[in-house]
Amino acid sequence: MVFTLLLSYSDSAKAQLDFTPLDKKLATYKLELGINYSCLIEKDGKVLFKKESPEFDIKASGALGSTSQWLTAALVLSLVDQGKLSLDDNVTQYLPIFATYGKKYITLKHCLTGQTGIESPKGIAKLFEKNKFESLEDEANSYASKHEILYNPGTAFMYNSIGLNLAARIVEVATRKSFEQMLLEKIVRPLGMKATSYSDNDRISPSSSGSSSAFDMTNFMTMLLNKGMFNGKRILSEQTVAAMETLQIDASKMKDIPSPLAGFTYGMGEWVMDKDANGQPTVIGFPNMYGSLFYIDKCRGYTFVLLTKNLQMESKKETYLAMKKLVDGIIPDNGCATK
Repeated sequence: MVFTLLLSYSDSAKAQLDFTPLDKKLATYKLELGINYSCLIEKDGKVLFKKESPEFDIKASGALGSTSQWLTAALVLSLVDQGKLSLDDNVTQYLPIFATYGKKYITLKHCLTGQTGIESPKGIAKLFEKNKFESLEDEANSYASKHEILYNPGTAFMYNSIGLNLAARIVEVATRKSFEQMLLEKIVRPLGMKATSYSDNDRISPSSSGSSSAFDMTNFMTMLLNKGMFNGKRILSEQTVAAMETLQIDASKMKDIPSPLAGFTYGMGEWVMDKDANGQPTVIGFPNMYGSLFYIDKCRGYTFVLLTKNLQMESKKETYLAMKKLVDGIIPDNGCATK
């Protein structure tokens, strides 16, 4: 296995930033991560660190798993920005079957913040299982008719695929276009994400079936780091990006979180991984601790992607947090104080 390593920042930055410790750490973790992975760190539009293999370079597509939700949330919110949807819209406006089964108080915002209150399949492995339904319509109908309400909407956070998949179905009803087509129009094409898709043997799950590349995900995260702008184009409003980073429910009401994500809080379609002394988010992302890691360090102004070709069954949380700490020791912050 031959990896290539590239540092391509300014000459002065190269003199100050030595990523040799990270390079060595990745080599140490190679058995844990699998042989096919790529790592990309960017700051101010320039590559700070890149490591890839011939079999899996930064433009090769790998499974996103639950990180698929991040892109789905961005799509939904782009339509909110355009006035085609509202966060206060009731699900029943688009999916009347929910009123039939006594689920008439769920809003689009509840869907984006894990607060629908609808019971999910048991066990972590089932939370983001590959879509077994013929369509998002069939899936939404199943949630309406076959799943109970465990908590009143807006009173508890539960980590599952239900909310984002319902939101994706609402996109289809509101636009009369498929989820995949809208994602292509609003997110994938504007961000130059050529390796990104949600097809998995003709089955689509907006919460789990996405695949992308380190290059593509860096573009997506750069847009968020730049408050919704990418290459001079407005993708999301500044207000929407800020809302995504804002805690949407009291931490004490987070009822169902898998251990790899324990200690993080949830905004709107993304995780807040760290805060400053004033409670403002400094690190945001959507870590998939079972294979890949994606985060934005706002304090230090960089994006980080570690993408593996395939998801793994064992959590890599401690490994990934150790790498985050290592990178933070290399890239200086801008005076932010963590909690």
